[in-house]
Amino acid sequence: MSSLYIHIPFCASKCAYCGFYSIPSTKRKADFLEALKHEIAFRKDYLHGEKVETVYFGGGTPSLLHLEEIENILKTLHDCFEIDPDAEITFEANPDTLSLEYLSGLRSLGVNRLSIGIQSFFDNDLRYLSRKHDSNHARQSLDLAKEVGFENISIDLIYGLPTSDADQWNRNLDLFFELDIPHLSAYALTLEPNAVLTKQIELGKAMPISEEDSIRDYEILCRRAAEHGYVHYEISNFSQPRMHSRHNTSYWIGIPYAGFGPSAHSYDGKSRQWNVSSLEQYVENGKRRTENVQLFEREVLTMEQQYDEYVMLRLRTMWGVDLNYIKCEMGERFSSHCEQKAQPLIARGRLSQNKEILYLNDDQMLFADGIAEELFW
Repeated sequence: MSSLYIHIPFCASKCAYCGFYSIPSTKRKADFLEALKHEIAFRKDYLHGEKVETVYFGGGTPSLLHLEEIENILKTLHDCFEIDPDAEITFEANPDTLSLEYLSGLRSLGVNRLSIGIQSFFDNDLRYLSRKHDSNHARQSLDLAKEVGFENISIDLIYGLPTSDADQWNRNLDLFFELDIPHLSAYALTLEPNAVLTKQIELGKAMPISEEDSIRDYEILCRRAAEHGYVHYEISNFSQPRMHSRHNTSYWIGIPYAGFGPSAHSYDGKSRQWNVSSLEQYVENGKRRTENVQLFEREVLTMEQQYDEYVMLRLRTMWGVDLNYIKCEMGERFSSHCEQKAQPLIARGRLSQNKEILYLNDDQMLFADGIAEELFW
């Protein structure tokens, strides 16, 4: 089993809070698509013939691509990889870029899961985040997606916004539950070092964010999601039963994946590599793939690093850290170390243990990174 990720770097405009690599222009789209085709073909053996079970178009804003361009990318992927007929194929989109015709076209191309960047159903929140869409676009995009037959739909919401109090956050969740969307990815507003919003807050031009508000909203989210029968399968992700993101889950449980496009990451089980975060350099690299040149950065993981990554990622999920897996795959010294380090955390109510599985306690979810560090090698 393996996964593919395609990073589409184009956006209509750069959102104030965004820390992902993207550019507010599509001027070099043709050059990018040519370089992307070359990269996919050049790296077709990266996954060693493993069947692909998930494909994910992320960004940026993939929905800025024309349908014919998406079709060509998918054809290249199918030419170079064995993709399961039942593969989950996810497509990220912004609400203002979706029409009935476009959504119908995505369905006909085999896209079977949508991830729509709603962020909020309220205009004051969307203005603060400098989103291009408004609340009407948000509702309309979901109505259109359902009209053309999409059933596997995820939306993003952001909490901890200074423009939103607890009542408005509850109303955001009311709309989500009323619309019966099967999947929610909810993220606290954070200040990325290179984001416009960070600088605006530093200069006093935007309202600051509050950690207390984020904790309050997260607690509301967890309680209400449970009341509505959603499975809290990862710190930021909630789904109706059996509707979790298969692609994102592959990251958290350590399944190999190949990433294509500027800034995209890949993992083969033993090493990680990542492409340059520059469209210009990525396009230039695309012209040099037949030469013996290094086109990406690569890190071979030591066993200690593999252990730390496993703990960090699995602790975020409902599946937890499996001491038996650590023992079998990494050795008894690692499993013994993990269990020994876990005991004080269990005593303090931060972790629970069920046979050989270590879990975060529900009220400790927001502190996962710190708890994981205490288990690190």
